[in-house]
Amino acid sequence: MKVAKFGGSSVASAEMLKKVANIIKADETRKFIVVSAPGKRFEDDHKVTDLFIQLLKQFKDGVDYQDTLNKVVNRFRMITEELLLPNDIPNDLKNKIEKLFSMKKSDEQLVDELKSFGEDTLARILSDYLSELGIQSTYRNPKEAGIIVSDDYGNAVILDEAYEQIHQLRNERGVIVIPGFFGYTKNGQLRTFPRGGSDITGSIIAAGVEADLYENFTDVSSVYCVNPKLVPQPKEITMLTYKEMRELSYSGFSVFHDEALIPAFKKKIPVVVKNTNQPDLPGTMIKAEKEDFSKPVVGIASDEGFSSIYVRKYLMNRELGFGLRLLKILVDENISFEHAPSGIDDMSVIVRSHQLTKEKEQKVLKRIQSELNVDTISIQHNLAMIMLVGEGMSQRINVAAKATKAIAEATTNIEMINQGSSEVSMMFGIESEKLQQTVQSLYREFFE
Repeated sequence: MKVAKFGGSSVASAEMLKKVANIIKADETRKFIVVSAPGKRFEDDHKVTDLFIQLLKQFKDGVDYQDTLNKVVNRFRMITEELLLPNDIPNDLKNKIEKLFSMKKSDEQLVDELKSFGEDTLARILSDYLSELGIQSTYRNPKEAGIIVSDDYGNAVILDEAYEQIHQLRNERGVIVIPGFFGYTKNGQLRTFPRGGSDITGSIIAAGVEADLYENFTDVSSVYCVNPKLVPQPKEITMLTYKEMRELSYSGFSVFHDEALIPAFKKKIPVVVKNTNQPDLPGTMIKAEKEDFSKPVVGIASDEGFSSIYVRKYLMNRELGFGLRLLKILVDENISFEHAPSGIDDMSVIVRSHQLTKEKEQKVLKRIQSELNVDTISIQHNLAMIMLVGEGMSQRINVAAKATKAIAEATTNIEMINQGSSEVSMMFGIESEKLQQTVQSLYREFFE
């Protein structure tokens, strides 16, 4: 029994929904289908979710939003007409939006409910289309499916008690189509998941029904070992472990949000990334345990937009609670940190640059200086992080040597090195302007 999730690009048009239907028809074990809202059909197109966000802004600003509303509704109407379905669902969507705007709701509630309409409407359309093709299909709202979540606007988390209810879906006949991205609280209030929400729903359903496989259909045939924007035609990854995928997705890989697959991972359900346009290709399989340790590095992830807060104080290592007090200052200023490499007398804290406004940066520097009485303090901006990922690293003794050699050949200075205790990843901090040439040099070293 399989759970198949189709992303925004896979459901962007009627033509794509026909491909989705053929994929479902081709394998009767694809029993549970989770869908996103329609994505872009072409480069300059709009994602439906972005149109909903624009629509809400216009409504809140008190300006005429009818044009945007018509764009949203017509996007779905175009799909139903091309699939030779009645326009009841798009017309119902317009009525629901107008009704929502007439109700007294908090801004947070408005955002969550309006953004959920994209996935919900598409799920209804797909279920009707499958039925027209003679496939026994049922639409299930997340409330009916048992997706019970925490009461956090835009950042909901599945509750453990939900899985028992979701498990009951196994008893239903035919194909079950479920909209991604949102669930309901115990009190029946709609809440959305964070970024990558439809992936999260698919993972939750796979865990709840204890699927044999979770298929994640997207617009790529597999996960690449490096960002294709940095290295032309990079090699494909055929097999990953959960740990490797999490490290890669955290570090800039765009296939999954780094938290999206956790429910499936916990139940050790294998996940495969496949291409809706080429569904017969094997894709990239993600499993719990490593089977082949011949390649120490499976992928090179990278991301920009980091800053390093560097502090130095003589005998810092003997000062009880120094690190705790330093990080507490960041907590007080609502700044989360990514990495914190340290030495005997110094410590660096790596943060996302967008968290440091000029005012906040000056406040943090002043507090660290006055409260911790440090000898030196500075902030370095425009940093990029490069992460080598592979559980095979722990089996090899020369990975760091090969990596630093490749970085040196790119004439790049290493600003920071950090290796996780899990030995699944090794991270290097460099200047952002050197990112592409450094990644290309590392790719040559480990993959060519």
